[in-house]
Amino acid sequence: MLEICELSKSYGETAVLSGVDLTVAQGEIVGLLGPNGAGKTTLVSIVAGLRSADGGAVTVDGVDALAHPERIRPNLGLAPQDLGIYPLLTVRQNLRLFGELAGLSDPALNGRVAEVAEALDLADLLPKKAGALSGGQKRRLHTAMALVHRPRLLFLDEPTVGADVQSRGRILDVVRDLADGGCAVVYTSHYLPEIEELAATVAILERGRIVANGPLDEIVRAHGSPALRLTFDGPAPELDGFEIRGGDAVLRTPDPALAAATVLDRLNGAGGRLRSVDIVRPSLEAAYLALTGRRSNDEAEPPLETPMEVSDELVA
Repeated sequence: MLEICELSKSYGETAVLSGVDLTVAQGEIVGLLGPNGAGKTTLVSIVAGLRSADGGAVTVDGVDALAHPERIRPNLGLAPQDLGIYPLLTVRQNLRLFGELAGLSDPALNGRVAEVAEALDLADLLPKKAGALSGGQKRRLHTAMALVHRPRLLFLDEPTVGADVQSRGRILDVVRDLADGGCAVVYTSHYLPEIEELAATVAILERGRIVANGPLDEIVRAHGSPALRLTFDGPAPELDGFEIRGGDAVLRTPDPALAAATVLDRLNGAGGRLRSVDIVRPSLEAAYLALTGRRSNDEAEPPLETPMEVSDELVA
């Protein structure tokens, strides 16, 4: 459904994407992971026709998405991290608006609005103004607006940020159902247990490049060995056997607890700068740490991405 080949994008002298390759099949969920500034938003925006690429190719269901973005939009759904609901409209009006923009009309539109509202537990809220919803309800509505036209390729960017437990569960259930129905889903999240719950294929984007891509169990088996991570205020000291990445010192070892007990005596003067000691067990989190040098919920450097370019065709 989606094929990305050698995709590149720079802003001035800053390369945001550097030869990205990625494929997503029908019925597949791909967890697109990476720290802030890795290029995830730029990648999604280029596929959606909201930004231009400097090089490479993007094909959606056999259509050249870079040359003909207008031809892929009917098959594409996008729910960015920032909420895009209209607060003065009702839930029903928000859903109808996005369905009409995608070309749906009555009676199919009415049926689809009811179907999506039921799936995301919004049926009782259809007459309510969107601005009066709770945070979790707004997040579910935001997601529903991207689904109302039955896209064949769906991008969900941090879909459960700020959502309550009920909303999170509903959204994950809907993602599974969509994939079971043949939709290709690209799901970004800093909460890696969600990727594990979805049994998604994993693609990790780091500094504009895909550094790992494959089934979840293979990624964990290849990169998710146990590790000890020491985090310091300021640069981490040089320690035998540890990989130093800025303020972090990471040691991959089968017994991180024992290593922690022995290494603390070797810190000497740097011990006063020690901020945290983390024992990382085999998991997607451990693999992510090994590949990027940080935990998935760490705040990375400010994004390198510039304000979004909107194509003239989209505005028209």
